[in-house]
Amino acid sequence: MSELVRVERVNGVAVVAVNNPQVNALSAGVPEAIGAAIAGAEADPAVRAIVLMGAGKTFIAGADIKQLEDMAWGRGSAAPELHGLLQEIEDCSKPVVMAIHGTALGGGLEVAMAGHYRVAAADAQMGQPEVNLGIIPGAEGTQRLPRLVGIEKAIEMCVSGKPMKAKEGLAAGLLDALVEGDFKQAAVNFAEAVAKRGGPHPKTRGRKAELRTSGTLEEALAAGRALAAKIKRNQAAPMKAIEAIQAAATMPYEEGCTRERQLFQESVASEQCRALIHMFFAERAAGRIPGVSKDTPVLAVGQVGIIGAGTMGGGIAMACANAGISVLLKDTERKAVDAGMATIRKNYEVSVQRGRFTPEAVAERIGRIHPQTDYAGFESVDLVIEAVFENLELKKKVFQEMVKMAKPGAVLASNTSTLSIDEIASVTPRPESVIGMHFFSPANVMRLLEIVKGKGTSAATVATALGVAKKIGKVGVVVGNCEGFVGNRMMFPYMYEAQFMVEEGATPEQVDRALTRFGWAMGIFEVDDMAGLDVAWRIRKELGHFTEPGARRPLVADQLCEMGRYGQKTGRGWYVYGEDRKPKPDPEVLDLIRKAAKEADIAQKEFREEDIVERALYGLINEGAKILEEGCALRASDIDVVYLNGYGFPAWRGGPMFYADTVGLPSVYERIRQFEKDLGQRWKPANLLRKLAEERKSFREYDAEREG
Repeated sequence: MSELVRVERVNGVAVVAVNNPQVNALSAGVPEAIGAAIAGAEADPAVRAIVLMGAGKTFIAGADIKQLEDMAWGRGSAAPELHGLLQEIEDCSKPVVMAIHGTALGGGLEVAMAGHYRVAAADAQMGQPEVNLGIIPGAEGTQRLPRLVGIEKAIEMCVSGKPMKAKEGLAAGLLDALVEGDFKQAAVNFAEAVAKRGGPHPKTRGRKAELRTSGTLEEALAAGRALAAKIKRNQAAPMKAIEAIQAAATMPYEEGCTRERQLFQESVASEQCRALIHMFFAERAAGRIPGVSKDTPVLAVGQVGIIGAGTMGGGIAMACANAGISVLLKDTERKAVDAGMATIRKNYEVSVQRGRFTPEAVAERIGRIHPQTDYAGFESVDLVIEAVFENLELKKKVFQEMVKMAKPGAVLASNTSTLSIDEIASVTPRPESVIGMHFFSPANVMRLLEIVKGKGTSAATVATALGVAKKIGKVGVVVGNCEGFVGNRMMFPYMYEAQFMVEEGATPEQVDRALTRFGWAMGIFEVDDMAGLDVAWRIRKELGHFTEPGARRPLVADQLCEMGRYGQKTGRGWYVYGEDRKPKPDPEVLDLIRKAAKEADIAQKEFREEDIVERALYGLINEGAKILEEGCALRASDIDVVYLNGYGFPAWRGGPMFYADTVGLPSVYERIRQFEKDLGQRWKPANLLRKLAEERKSFREYDAEREG
């Protein structure tokens, strides 16, 4: 018997344990080994029942994503064929009990649904997350799932991709029982009981009664499409999953399976699938840092000190408290500390109202946050995070205070979004401990954490910051110490080009509409209003933007700030806001824009949607290429991770650099050259972009060559 599967007999029950660390993925050889074990158990007269479970920490967590990547890019062998195995399991004359602990996801759940019975540990989770990779379940998941949980629940699971907890799975009909105590023995006991009861044992594919809806089928399908449009906007895979589930409800089982396979093949060959798989691997590649290995010492962070109880400091405190980390939250005045804690409580109250946390869980989290106006206790913390206003002199002053009270070895981090970590570190005698940890607002929600490595930052400090990111549920991306780092440096030309376009005849809502139709979570003017126009105003002053001779300067943003129009927080910015906080066009802003353009003698023109998208995005891409040239980002895929997790770039387009690859770098380069001719020096193409375009290579190939 293959070592990928272990078989033991317990009281006449064959226990088949999948043994493919770390997550028992259905890699090549695993389905065959399971099939051989099932066949062997069926042929053994001493075996009365079979239990299939996972060795180690989980059941079968899903397919081998590397094999899916090969399929998506048209290389290598196809994913393992599961259809024969699933029928073999279902047709077994002896009861097959699927014992689920950990997770049963994707192909893992599809295997589980082929069993006659399913039992699970109370903390197990099950789901069909394929949509998150731009595909649909391809091993009869869309056919068996609705036969167990009904059409509506199956649509919800396949469209959202969210896992279902064991208790919910039992209520929905996905599970037959929850088991406690010794997991293997409990599963064996269940198998013995169903074997003693005798057959026939239920085949999922033969069930029809569960193909139910609360209303008509058309109503269920329409609701599913509405859900897909809301939570997976512009994505094809959720709609294909609904189509496959419709086949389960309207076709004989075998025909439904054939239709599912057709839809799966269409999905896996799509650009969206390639983009989403690219992002899956890009997030994992971001943790590979030259000079940082598994052997690099990492400081165990059990307590964090945060300086600044404003929006960012409070959000960081929540992120840490949610992860079980004790927090000392300091500000200079009691009023500021109290206001910060009030905001934290309000945010947690919203989470309770939405059912995310219980009141008891919130009380526990708030109890981990200790507000104060002095540095008492900071000498014991493992990590100090400065989160004061974006002013270099203020941050230097704070770091001079931090280094005096911080214990040796403690990490000293700045939440700066744009300022030089080397400049900040210059006022301390231990630059090796100084690092940037740039959280994104709201810090308790946004997944991105830009980790900024200075010239003196040690490998141990970088490794510790990456460890903290993982502990608090963030995606840590290590970047270099250039102005604005990766995210905001690229955001500047994107934001300014949008402002130039409205001066030339577009409107803020027209620009935002084009960008959201492209797939961005929000348009740039709405983002500016949400972040606060005064924040960008302060950064422009701090960094000295537009001081170089001949630079074109946006004409309106500063005027809005001078008028006190800071965005959502003042109810007026580029847009005007009511109680619903939704942006509405403001004629006063349009008049201001047109007046400024007329006084500056800026020619007016009509903008097509594609013109807006190209001009905004190509500025972003060109700056990204410059960042790669300079080594401020290690990989093009790191830039994609930053923009997906920090700025709302559509994941199904794969990030700005991957999107440039899909357009073709020669085409992008030629368009940027034309922008340089028409719009000036700010559009000078990056040397790396020119080189790759001339060599007809992609950013993915650039990354692959550098990774070796």
